[in-house]
Amino acid sequence: MKKLQNGFAAAGLALMLMLQPAQAADTSITQELARWNALASTPGNAAQGKAFFGSQHGGDWSCASCHGTPPTAQGKHASTGKTIAPLAPAFNPQGFTDSARVDKWLRRNCKDVLSRECTATEKADVLAYLASLKP
Repeated sequence: MKKLQNGFAAAGLALMLMLQPAQAADTSITQELARWNALASTPGNAAQGKAFFGSQHGGDWSCASCHGTPPTAQGKHASTGKTIAPLAPAFNPQGFTDSARVDKWLRRNCKDVLSRECTATEKADVLAYLASLKP
């Protein structure tokens, strides 16, 4: 009887864990910056990141076109008009907590702005800039 009760308890615990919302918080802005610094073999430069963020790079858009300057308030997608949460981590603590999402949006947004993926150095610079923005 005791084995049966333990089995029900284990099954109930497993069911409760499966029904909880997924927590994707596997990273932070500090960890992402460290990762891109390592891949770039140089620390991100916030001043260069700020300049990169505001530049159009030969196209119609810059990062600031959608995220604003500075990216501390809600932005708006330049073509769809969709509202975008503040990009700077100090103003949106959930923004850099999921590494897969960070990679997805860096890849997508770089292609929109540059028509190519950003280099590790460009990513490190932009993340250094974003991490430097404080309330």
